[in-house]
Amino acid sequence: MAEAVRQELSALAAIFCGPHEWEMLSCSETDGAVFRIHTTAEGLVGEDVPLELVFHLPAGYPLCLPGVSVSSKHLTRAQCATVKEKLLEEAGKLLSEPMIHELVLWVQQNLRHILSQSETASSSEKHAQPESTAADGGLWIILLHVDHMRARTKYVKTVEKWAAELRLTGRLMFMGVPDPSENLQSRCGLKWKEMQREND
Repeated sequence: MAEAVRQELSALAAIFCGPHEWEMLSCSETDGAVFRIHTTAEGLVGEDVPLELVFHLPAGYPLCLPGVSVSSKHLTRAQCATVKEKLLEEAGKLLSEPMIHELVLWVQQNLRHILSQSETASSSEKHAQPESTAADGGLWIILLHVDHMRARTKYVKTVEKWAAELRLTGRLMFMGVPDPSENLQSRCGLKWKEMQREND
C-alpha cells in the first residue's frame, strides 16, 4: 500500500473520530483497504439524513476509482444507487489524488440536490413507463441459509466485507434456529412473503 494512501487513512481516522464515525473493515497490501464512514447530510426537507459510506481503496488507488457503497435507513435503494453513481462521477474528476475526504464533503453538501434530481427523474419515468421488469436491473433478493455459525460477529464482518467488495447494499437478518419438526422450505417461503409485503 502506498505511503500516500496510509497517510490518507490516518487523516480520515483523525477527521472522523466521533463515536461510530469510522471503522476499518479490512486492510492488506494486495486487496487494499475497506472502511466505513458514518456521516449525515441535509435531505430534501432540511432534515439530517444519516449515511453509511463504505469505501474500498484497491491497490492502484488513487490512480483508479475507489469502490463505493451507500446505504441509509432514510433513503430508498434507488436513491442510494443514485448517490453512489454521483459519488463515482465526482471521484472520476479527482483521479490521481487522495479523494475520500473530498467525496464525503461533496455528498454532505450535495445530497439534497441529488435527491431532488432523482425524485424529478423518477416521477417523469413513472409517467413515461408505468411498468418495469426485473430484467432491466430491478430489485434482487438473495436468501443465504447458514447451517452453523460459531462467531456471529466475525460472520457479520465477513459478509459486510464481501458486500463492500462486490459493491452491494442490503440488510442482514438473523432468524432463530428452526424446530426439527418444522419444514425449513416453508419457513423461507413465509419469510419471503413477509418481505414482499414489507416492500409493497
